[in-house]
Amino acid sequence: MGKKRIVKKSGEDAPKTGKTALTKKRIDSGRLYVQSTYNNTKVVLADNKGNTIAWSSSGSIGFKGAKKGTPFAAAKIGETLAVKAALVGMKEVDVIIKGVGSGRESAVRGFVSKGIVVNGIKDVTPVPHNGPRPKKPRRV
Repeated sequence: MGKKRIVKKSGEDAPKTGKTALTKKRIDSGRLYVQSTYNNTKVVLADNKGNTIAWSSSGSIGFKGAKKGTPFAAAKIGETLAVKAALVGMKEVDVIIKGVGSGRESAVRGFVSKGIVVNGIKDVTPVPHNGPRPKKPRRV
């Protein structure tokens, strides 16, 4: 018993591999959003209007647990998104970084290592002006 194995011959009815939905549009410039926390790093590649082209995170690449927040995992994310950006034809990006994690800088370095030019880097990490109200003094 067991499963039957079906072998397809390469011909007209076999699907073409290597061609993805990313190759349909040609985009010269865009934005790279990096969100880095202590536990994970997420990177989104978008066009200048803000429409998402591709994204990746440490967990989607295969890192688990505490390794998701490492600079090495962030660099791998940057490299994979740079390959996707090259498929679209992107030549230059503006980088927008948010968060205080350790993968902030290395995600951008991994992206640049594949030959895409960075026009500028902007940090939009939210900073509290005053913070929450302090606790009342303890009465003994």
